[in-house]
Amino acid sequence: MSTTRSVRTRGLAAAAAALALSLGVTACGSDGATKAADGTSTGTSTSASTTASGSATAGSSVPKASGELTVFAAASLKESFTDLGKKFEAANPGAKVKFNFGGSSSLASSINSGAPADVFAAASPATMKTVTDAGGAAGEPKTFVKNTLTIAVPKGNPKHVSALKDLSAPGVKVALCAKEVPCGAAAQTALKAAGVELTPVTLEQDVKGALTKVELGEVDASLVYRTDVKADAAKIDGVDFPEAAKAVNDYPIAALAKAPNKDGAAAFVAYIQSPEAQQVLTAAGFQAP
Repeated sequence: MSTTRSVRTRGLAAAAAALALSLGVTACGSDGATKAADGTSTGTSTSASTTASGSATAGSSVPKASGELTVFAAASLKESFTDLGKKFEAANPGAKVKFNFGGSSSLASSINSGAPADVFAAASPATMKTVTDAGGAAGEPKTFVKNTLTIAVPKGNPKHVSALKDLSAPGVKVALCAKEVPCGAAAQTALKAAGVELTPVTLEQDVKGALTKVELGEVDASLVYRTDVKADAAKIDGVDFPEAAKAVNDYPIAALAKAPNKDGAAAFVAYIQSPEAQQVLTAAGFQAP
């Protein structure tokens, strides 16, 4: 009798131990799943949570661009930004960049008048300031390149222009940008530094207009950016002059406060400051900021 009771007791004890072990394992598994959900567990679940968190952080700090993006940019950026726009689209499938190139002052006026745009890249801090003063920029503009002036002349330099003073010689016709345009303001600074006074035959609203006058043979010279002469080297020669160092233009860029595509605007501004974009810009003749 005692032997039977003893065997039965040992059987009940073993069953109880097995049940306790089973409950313990289940509880641990349940606890692990709960902790993984709130991101505080360790082990495999924690790794997955950390990875997801890292991806979200990266995505929020560098927005992924999609949809249409409108960029207002200084005329002197046309060649390099057109190239960079294609590279940006390739890196952001689903994004489409549209450019409006022109004189920075007229672009700024359009933005302040409510023209829909996502990004503004200006050829001078002064023109960007008209937008920031009106509350049009989302954050502080960033200088992304610098540019300097040169004298554009027809191939072969038929008037033998070698310095700024030669632009005031009798019979030399000169095109300048209007004073309110960054290239025009820079030209006035350079001419003043050289002590040269001249009366241009035409005042253009952007640097491409001044360059075109030389291409067409309507003038003998114009003061434009070195980047524009480099982009048009097949038709135009450039003559550097020392006073250009007195009139270096900073180029700022900013996402706009009323941008229809805010994430796209932030992504494009970040891209223009990236090493890849900077390489394209310096190859075009711009200087690093």
